[in-house]
Amino acid sequence: MRRRAAGGRPVSPLRRRRLLHLGAAGATAAWAGRAGAQGAATGDDAIRRGRALGFPRDHGAHPGARIEWWYATGWLQGAADALLGFQLTFFRSRTALATDLPGRFAPRQLLFAHAALTDVAAGRHLHAQRIARWSGDDTLPEAHAARADTRIALGRWSLVRDASSGTYTASLPAPEVAAPGGLALDLRLAPTQPLLLQGDGGFSRKGPLERQASHYYSQPQLAVRGTVQPGGPARQGRGWLDHEWSDELLAPGATGWDWIGINLLDGGALTAFVLRRADGSVLWAGGSHRPAGGALRVFGADEVVFTPLRVWASPATGGRYPVEWTITTPAGRHTLRALLDAQELDSRASAGTVYWEGLAELLAPGGARIGLGYLEMTGRAQALRLG
Repeated sequence: MRRRAAGGRPVSPLRRRRLLHLGAAGATAAWAGRAGAQGAATGDDAIRRGRALGFPRDHGAHPGARIEWWYATGWLQGAADALLGFQLTFFRSRTALATDLPGRFAPRQLLFAHAALTDVAAGRHLHAQRIARWSGDDTLPEAHAARADTRIALGRWSLVRDASSGTYTASLPAPEVAAPGGLALDLRLAPTQPLLLQGDGGFSRKGPLERQASHYYSQPQLAVRGTVQPGGPARQGRGWLDHEWSDELLAPGATGWDWIGINLLDGGALTAFVLRRADGSVLWAGGSHRPAGGALRVFGADEVVFTPLRVWASPATGGRYPVEWTITTPAGRHTLRALLDAQELDSRASAGTVYWEGLAELLAPGGARIGLGYLEMTGRAQALRLG
């Protein structure tokens, strides 16, 4: 017997099975693209200038918005002061499949996650990824993203914020089937500074049109403690967390972006980004600087310049990534240098794209290290598609 969709259109058993079992790279692209047909978010999830972010609510998910992520990065001190960089990102993408498959288990959302570990001394970069369909019901234990506060789970991976202390627990247990060099994270990230609202009070432009924007805040200078392998020693370090949600993050013509989030060693925080066209020219730019104990300075679109100095070519994908830059902002002119060239992530089995994300250092004009953080470069192996 054929089941009818909400609009009366019949759904064949074959089509229903196909929709239920989508889940890899092609599904990500297809579902994200169909999400655009639903239009912009409304109400509490709408992206608009002047919307005051409220917490803890806005630490949680915004299922009405088209795309959203929680992005934790940082480093831990290893043996003999060697650095271990970590990244754990949870993504949520709204689909349009609920119109075809109504009901509690209809895949209204996609949840996917990426994790990576950079061992600078060993010259090693490990990464892993996951993806799952989600109905939007945040009581389901295997996959959910709560609205009230940060509480995200994707199988055994999770990111949870404690409401009383503001501390995040990031958990990525070792694979149930042990493998050499397996990736595992067990981290506590505690705030040491107030939230940093990017852009205009958390309304961050990403293009020449007002609708090309996100709600975006950062938590720099997180005190991090944890382990990066089963039974490994407890280590300490510093972290950064971004939370961003949007309906239209890429303007037409944009193929990707370059972004940095740097914890300055003096306690400050520096963010900078550029969105690129296919020919490499800049479509939009922005960022901010907050000195330790000082006021936030938001950068205009004409105040940020990324100048590549050295390029690494990926032998796996052919992507060409500048791994050393001169970055000019109102906070100064600095050199940014990756601490390991090979930090490319092939996420075609989840997000459907390839990008570079890795630990980097910020250098003063004289060459002294003044900050550590993460550099992200998208759209350099293939044009980025967010729906």
